[in-house]
Amino acid sequence: MEDLEMENTTHDTSPEATALAGRAFARRTSVGVAKGLFVRLRVKEGKGDEVEAFLRSGLDAVMEEDDTTTWYALRFGPDDFAIFDTFPDDAGRLAHLAGKVGRELVARSLELFEGAPEIRYADLLAYKLPDQSGQVVS
Repeated sequence: MEDLEMENTTHDTSPEATALAGRAFARRTSVGVAKGLFVRLRVKEGKGDEVEAFLRSGLDAVMEEDDTTTWYALRFGPDDFAIFDTFPDDAGRLAHLAGKVGRELVARSLELFEGAPEIRYADLLAYKLPDQSGQVVS
């Protein structure tokens, strides 16, 4: 029904018509990138290479997670790392945090990191992937 309404309001530039068109576009282009995590890792001196190896090895575990849409392990410098990932919803984000990499991160925190990892929750606004892009409408 909303798609039909969108067709009827194609030339209508009112805020209501624009919002309706935006919601319909967001539904058509959705690929599961509504929620995100940014995890900053401050590494103990001399542990950078070990953390890099740990993050690289985490890719296999993350590949098994159906609700992890994208996952990036980042290195900014010798002792400065981060992880950024995206999910379709809060349930996917929580499942990832409870997954293999999340559990191992917690288990090795005292050994590898200066303090606890800084975990930031994010709501995505827009995205570009190789096969799609779009706005995220909540």
